[in-house]
Amino acid sequence: MKKHKNIRSFTIITLLIIQMVFLFMIAKEKYEAANFTILFYIIVITVAVFFAYRYLDLHHDTYDYEKIGVAIWVPIGAVFCYGLNIHLGFSSVLSAGITGTLASFVPVLNKQSMHIKKIPGAIYCGAFVGMSSAEITPTITFVIVAGLITGGLFMLSKNLFLGIGGKLGALAFAGVSMVSLLYYLFI
Repeated sequence: MKKHKNIRSFTIITLLIIQMVFLFMIAKEKYEAANFTILFYIIVITVAVFFAYRYLDLHHDTYDYEKIGVAIWVPIGAVFCYGLNIHLGFSSVLSAGITGTLASFVPVLNKQSMHIKKIPGAIYCGAFVGMSSAEITPTITFVIVAGLITGGLFMLSKNLFLGIGGKLGALAFAGVSMVSLLYYLFI
């Protein structure tokens, strides 16, 4: 029970830290270093997001994780969308739309399988990874690693952020951000 609570806390804190760093980087890039108003707004937004995570009913009480057989479709969706976007020249939005639309037909293969019914969401989450621009995701290896990390977050967040729109995009953003940080630090 404690292990599951720690995993849930880790997932929430990871997403919160990524949001804070993203807000900080926006402020750093767009505003003067001595502009304390922006720093104040970042702190207010971060505190509001923290309390929303902490006190709103965004999670099930049970600890349940998505199966790896479903989460492995996240990097597959990322690579497919990336291929449409970069190699075939479709726009990122059209690439994600095509990927999501094709994924929506997967349950037709076996209407009785509960496993197959979960695959479209995972593929669509991967599409958000793959729709990143070539400046952000320069190589297919980058996309695969970001897809794998996003797939891990997808597995861990099955019972988190329920009823909140943008969950799949937020997970993809977190995966791409983590790999971007690693890419920046080590390459």
